[in-house]
Amino acid sequence: MSTFAANLKQLPRISHLAALELIAADDTVAARIENRQGQTGSLAVYNHLGQIFGAITADAAKKGVEIFAEHSDDARANPGKHPNIDRLLAMIANGAGMLRVKHHFATSPDDSSAQAAIDTTVAQ
Repeated sequence: MSTFAANLKQLPRISHLAALELIAADDTVAARIENRQGQTGSLAVYNHLGQIFGAITADAAKKGVEIFAEHSDDARANPGKHPNIDRLLAMIANGAGMLRVKHHFATSPDDSSAQAAIDTTVAQ
């Protein structure tokens, strides 16, 4: 079984992102994941899932749980400790639902905290 660190090295870079938002069916922001310490791994995973699946769905959630590897085991054992994994586990348990991914781009690759005026939403 591969580790989260090894899996992360296989994902696309995220230096161009300031954050991404997960948009629920009612157009509310279900979550925001920022490009800052403690969230960059989740940002990379959710960005990748959005690119591959077009949105965060139950199938995307299954893949995400695989990518998070040992952290998924920790999330199962400690609900609430890993909210970005908990969200994926809940989607798998429900077997339905979809979150659109809205990207917020950094104004420059070196400044992920500054948001560009253009946001994109990827949805199926």
